[in-house]
Amino acid sequence: MRVLIVVATAGEAARLTDLPADVVVSGVGPVAAALATASALGQGRYDLAVSAGIGGAYPGSGLVPGDLAVSSRIVQADLGAWDGGAFLELDALGLSVLPEGAHAGVFDVWEEAQALAARLGAAYGPTLTLSTVTGSREGAEGLTARYPGALTEGMEGAGVAHAALLAGTPALEVRGVSNPVGPRDRAAWRIPDALAATRRGLEGLLAGASG
Repeated sequence: MRVLIVVATAGEAARLTDLPADVVVSGVGPVAAALATASALGQGRYDLAVSAGIGGAYPGSGLVPGDLAVSSRIVQADLGAWDGGAFLELDALGLSVLPEGAHAGVFDVWEEAQALAARLGAAYGPTLTLSTVTGSREGAEGLTARYPGALTEGMEGAGVAHAALLAGTPALEVRGVSNPVGPRDRAAWRIPDALAATRRGLEGLLAGASG
């Protein structure tokens, strides 16, 4: 199985370049991730596109820094409109991320995702993509109320998933947890542990793919 791995930064990629997969550094955010993924998928056939890297864990997820999360679906969680205190998703607005058909920015994932999570001992649930990192407890709790069971927050997953959908390629998000989502406390971040968890997840994915 030929796998494309898309990460936001060179620091994340540096831990992965020896893996038996193609690793692309996209830059930060869903637009950068979508453009890089589309470019790579346009140059060759892949069996799976993976958005990988570090991320924050939502309240109630049970995840702590160093844990691993595998997506059950990938959600572009800030795409919609605020109406007073209510957030309206695209389907409520009669809009879609696709030029034809209805699609509210909630992307299905690779059919083997749940089995992979079980094999890795990883959490399995929705992963959310936002263009702006959540910086308050209230914001984090609001997102988990809208998307029950949400595990992690990242900035690229939905971009990778969108480009993969248009190319007809399955997608997946794998996140190592570096910090809780909420007030920014850089002293509490455990980036090396998160990078190690991300690598562990990708090693497990690739070992299963070649087995």
